[in-house]
Order: sequence, then structure tokens, then C-alpha cells
Amino acid sequence: MKRFSHILGVLLLFIALFTITPASRADGPPPPPPGGGHGGGGNAPPGGGAPIQDGLPLLLLAAATYAGYKAKRLWRKQDDK
Repeated sequence: MKRFSHILGVLLLFIALFTITPASRADGPPPPPPGGGHGGGGNAPPGGGAPIQDGLPLLLLAAATYAGYKAKRLWRKQDDK
């Protein structure tokens, strides 16, 4: 019975993959791009002027937390030897 359920599961997976994938690709063409140079007017800075300073402290905090976690694991591993 276990073998039958395994084969049935694999068969259902393949059926789902081969029926859902073509249906999801049957979308219409994308809409045309906006007029006027894609929304840009004049000289824009690289990156479009996206504010990165707001997320920088969170990124640094996450990196420091991850580094501390890895260092703690390394020290515990060395103490166990």
C-alpha cells in the first residue's frame, strides 16, 4: 500500500506540473510601456534616487547579529573539543 501511495503521489505531481504550467503561461501580452520616456524627466541620479539610507542601519544590525551568532557557534564548537 505504501508503494501504491508513493506512485500515486508522484503521478499526481507530474499531472499537476504538466497541466498547471501551460495554463499559467497562457497570459496575454504585457501592456505597452508608458509614454514620455518611461517616466523619467531630465537627468536622474544612478538608481533613480532610491533612498537607501533608511534601510542601511537595519542591514548593519542584521549583519552584526548574524556575525555574532556565527562567532558564538564557533566558540562553542572549539570549547567542545
